[in-house]
Amino acid sequence: MDQDLYLDILRQARTTPDWLRWLAEVWTEAGLLLFAGLFAAGWWRARRGDSRAMALALLAPLATAFGYAVSEALKTVFDEERPCRAVAGAPAPLVECPPSGDWSFPSNHAAIAGAAAVALALAWRGTIWLTAPLALLMAYSRVFVGVHYPHDVAVGLLLGGAVAYAAVRAGTRPAAALVGTARTGRNAAVLWCAGLGPRQRATVRPEGVRDRSR
Repeated sequence: MDQDLYLDILRQARTTPDWLRWLAEVWTEAGLLLFAGLFAAGWWRARRGDSRAMALALLAPLATAFGYAVSEALKTVFDEERPCRAVAGAPAPLVECPPSGDWSFPSNHAAIAGAAAVALALAWRGTIWLTAPLALLMAYSRVFVGVHYPHDVAVGLLLGGAVAYAAVRAGTRPAAALVGTARTGRNAAVLWCAGLGPRQRATVRPEGVRDRSR
């Protein structure tokens, strides 16, 4: 049944306009860059927030990387061949079929997308309405271009999201404590990365000179 769905999607992809196929080919990789941009925007936004907000922003890409690592580890357990090699009579994929040994299950792209969507939503409430559709589109694009089965991307999304959620929840308190400590230091580079936060920002004059009258 999963093979039939894969074939249906790939055959449909072959009948779509050239611009849509091109967009799918680009999006399957470019979506990762968009998530990276959202991580950077979330970090910049959190520089003026409290320590917990900054901790969540810093944990988002780390949790996503952890989701990818778990997905990659599972690939070596299941050793599932790519459908573009295994499914007899399948149309040629829209992109180059990965070499044998680059296993199919679960989809790393989908795991990264699911992890990023959840981690960003935890760090920046309200972005779930953007990140969830982006993650779903990225996962679907991996089947559309012909390099994954539907179950590869479904499990990848769920796995990445679950791992990221657990990682962020487990790391928020220690990360917030670390950010709070960093914000009390004197290293300019560390302060720039960690941000001043609302309390520290209130003790800085507009000219950038600390108020020492207290």
